[in-house]
Amino acid sequence: MTVRVRIAPSPTGNLHIGTARTAVFNWLFARNQGGTFVLRVEDTDLERSRPEYTQNILDGLTWLGLQWDEGPVFQTDRFDLYRTKVEQLLDQGLAYRCYCTPGELEEMRAKQKAAGEAPRYDNRHRHLSLEQQAAFEAEGRTSVIRFKIDDDRVIRWHDLVRGSVTWTGRDLGGDMVIARAASGDSVGQPLYNFVVVVDDLAMAITHVIRGEDHIGNTPKQILLYEALDAPAPQFGHTPLILNEAGQKLSKRDGVTSISDFQTLGYVPEAIANYMTLLGWSPPEPMTERFTLAEAAVHFSFDRVNKAGAKFDWDKLNWLNSQVLHDLAPSALVDRLLPVWAAAGYDLGSQPRPWLEELAVLIGPSLTLLQDAVDLSRFYTGPTLDYDDSAQEQLHQAGAAAVLQGLLADPAALEGLDGDKAQALINGVTKAQSVKKGVVMRTLRAALMGTMQGPDVQQSWLLLNQRGWDRARLGAAAAIAQG
Repeated sequence: MTVRVRIAPSPTGNLHIGTARTAVFNWLFARNQGGTFVLRVEDTDLERSRPEYTQNILDGLTWLGLQWDEGPVFQTDRFDLYRTKVEQLLDQGLAYRCYCTPGELEEMRAKQKAAGEAPRYDNRHRHLSLEQQAAFEAEGRTSVIRFKIDDDRVIRWHDLVRGSVTWTGRDLGGDMVIARAASGDSVGQPLYNFVVVVDDLAMAITHVIRGEDHIGNTPKQILLYEALDAPAPQFGHTPLILNEAGQKLSKRDGVTSISDFQTLGYVPEAIANYMTLLGWSPPEPMTERFTLAEAAVHFSFDRVNKAGAKFDWDKLNWLNSQVLHDLAPSALVDRLLPVWAAAGYDLGSQPRPWLEELAVLIGPSLTLLQDAVDLSRFYTGPTLDYDDSAQEQLHQAGAAAVLQGLLADPAALEGLDGDKAQALINGVTKAQSVKKGVVMRTLRAALMGTMQGPDVQQSWLLLNQRGWDRARLGAAAAIAQG
């Protein structure tokens, strides 16, 4: 058997981290088994589906490195197939038309609630005669299509994650609606539980891997497979992603979509790595840091946890920092160029070797790519603003003399390297009879405009290559003498 799995997002919002984690597990299993990873877009919610959400999903999966082997297939292109299958069940007597009005259904649920019963459809229209159907249609009523569910039926399956699972028909809420209301003998828009079964059959899906919030759909879908005279795929229901309070991660938690994480400055390698750890334990000798390709070699469902996976920001941030710290300078510059451009920094016009030196300087301090916005503000041009801490330092005793000493010989500032810079610092320290700390603090205030930031001597060498250190030292000297 060739393994075929699918990820089937709904384009009613941006790619959620839960959906992305499900995609990761499907992709890993497909690669581990030499199988096929199919992308299906479940866009049957015509009111809420949007093209921009579809694009966000495609972009997010691509960004994560989850390239699909087939698709994308869109459900809205397949309505004729779904309606044909609905009519097949009607012809076989496995489904029927239900003419209940919303008011009648609400009255039924109210009586059940008053009696302390779980709300369910009571199957009242299961055995309508042709004359009764005609009478309802003469009233102008529309009909949904319901699939018959035997209350006494026991549904069992072996779940790839949860082992043996058992449901009974009476727990499924009565006969299930599989198509929306339509008039006459037409069939309305087929609904989720039905169309996914038809699609999975048509696409020869062998394993359905999805979140545990779908587990209540599985017994209904198994019954539909039987009604369509087809074997059901194997099912695996993965643990939910939980917030710090142990509740399902939702929009109320703020950041939930893959594009949100991307905007914050997370990199795909870290997100994919972390999502794999949200529910799966790597075997020895793997560490917690790995690529998707490395995880695929070892992926199996016997190492997927049943319990919910709590989202740990500290671990994600650590993974992201490790990815960034391991990047070669050139690769880090490639990641930073769009971040700098979005911040309005014209660093893309600077020489590539200089940018790589800048990346080496700030790289060890990065946790997120966005951290580079603040760290790089010192290197965007010849001038800068001086905050209160820098101005206070520039007005300290000896600061003006230090700056005058640094500017005394313009030739000494040409082509600085580490040795020349250190010699200049030592010379000024001796000539002005001040402690070296005074020189370094004054140099930081003058070059950086603040008393906190990256290494001051390395920053000086970078600024010197662009000729920006002279302008800053001069501006600082004017402040110190004012």
